[in-house]
Amino acid sequence: MRALLSVSDKRGLVEFARGLAELGFELVSTGGTARALEEAGLAVTPVERVTGFPEVLGGRVKTLHPHVHAGVLARDDQLGELEALGAEPFDLVAVNLYPFESAVAGGADERAALEQIDIGGPTLLRAAAKNHPRVWVVARPEDYPEVLRALADEPPEAQRRLRECLAARAFAHTAAYDAAIAAWFAERLEGRFPERRLLVLERRASLRYGENPHQEAALYAVRGETGPLLEARQLQGKPMSFNNYGDAEAAWNLVSAYDEPAAVAVKHQNPCGVAVAPTLAEAFQKAHDADPVSIFGGIVALNRPVDLPTAEKLAPLFLEVLLAPGYAPEALGLLARKKNLRVLEVPAFAAGDYLDLRRVRGGVLVQDADVVPLDPSRAEVVTRRAPTEAEWADLRFAWPVVRALRSNAIAVARDGQTVGSGMGQTSRIDAARHALDQAGEAARGAVLASDAFFPFDDVVRLAAERGVRAIIQPGGSKRDADSIAAADEADIAMVFTRQRVFRH
Repeated sequence: MRALLSVSDKRGLVEFARGLAELGFELVSTGGTARALEEAGLAVTPVERVTGFPEVLGGRVKTLHPHVHAGVLARDDQLGELEALGAEPFDLVAVNLYPFESAVAGGADERAALEQIDIGGPTLLRAAAKNHPRVWVVARPEDYPEVLRALADEPPEAQRRLRECLAARAFAHTAAYDAAIAAWFAERLEGRFPERRLLVLERRASLRYGENPHQEAALYAVRGETGPLLEARQLQGKPMSFNNYGDAEAAWNLVSAYDEPAAVAVKHQNPCGVAVAPTLAEAFQKAHDADPVSIFGGIVALNRPVDLPTAEKLAPLFLEVLLAPGYAPEALGLLARKKNLRVLEVPAFAAGDYLDLRRVRGGVLVQDADVVPLDPSRAEVVTRRAPTEAEWADLRFAWPVVRALRSNAIAVARDGQTVGSGMGQTSRIDAARHALDQAGEAARGAVLASDAFFPFDDVVRLAAERGVRAIIQPGGSKRDADSIAAADEADIAMVFTRQRVFRH
């Protein structure tokens, strides 16, 4: 039996090769792989002895030879033809590819990136995978132990099934590799929205179910991308669910928008309580008090490490998920009593641009994610009265909240705390009415934020009736003058952001 080994990633290589040798395999290898095996004391046949041809072009051509590929591709019924050619079969191919993705991520220039495009490796993997009824193909170091166990102990039918699984992994591996190369070319030549976008998804977790128990679900990572939740460490609690991930993403995105200590409570991907304060414990208490009913069974995100005073306020509540950048040991000890509470340590705040993908049947809508913050240089006071310093603080606080709510959306805030929200309404006046009804008397002296312009002056007049003192909205309606006049009449300060923030 012969095995061809040619790997860039040397993890587990020596142990795997030693196991193969003990099972009776002759080891054939190339370049650095052969040197690593020889240094470990293993007998290795250089690939040039098989091909009768030296490695050339600085290693660009090593295995592209009939004696290699015929040995990999020959079926059982073709072994006689192979012998007539003076070639021998390979029974196992273990190859992993040049690190193109890491080279590009590390800032490789064009010449360096091109040198990291593997040619022989993908060809060998595809050839071995095609011939998997006879040949073992191993594309990942993680599979080495499983292959050795199967070769040593498994019956032929179990070995056949594993070879088929390994072939599927190899084709997925080369497809993902080619996708990364194609994406690199496309981004350089065509920008963010090329004619063809290849999306590679890698399963991170199988979930109990989706939005509802009758729906199957899984969590996938987009190859080549990362995100705070994908890098989060779960410290305790039940496994995360489909809905947990959606709510946690919404909560973390919003809490990341604040520099001061902040707390965000989310239900069904809508913030139900948001607050900032001098301390984290105060911020959480204010977020809780903003809507003590909706927070039940909700998701809470905090943008400071959780200390004991904050944990003491969290512990009595039923929450599904808690997210924070860290936890004091005594806080974790207290939270550990809530065994079902999912506690996530999130290593980074949501930042930077990314593409937002949404499914339609048979296709995908792709857009730049809405991560552009409020631009003070574009914001314009359009009323006679400008906001006071305190009102400006609340307007800046409310703007990230309203952009996190489902449209049509209105947020009412006061003293760094949400006091009312209206979301997902089919008319803006209904969203405003819902938010102001929820706020009640707290609306007096509060500010109001809208995710899009007012088509009529009715929202301004309703806000005036409830005692709102300042409004922030994008502006841009044909009837802006009516809303401005209504605000002036009520002595309400109004700011136009010139930035619509729909979230459907």
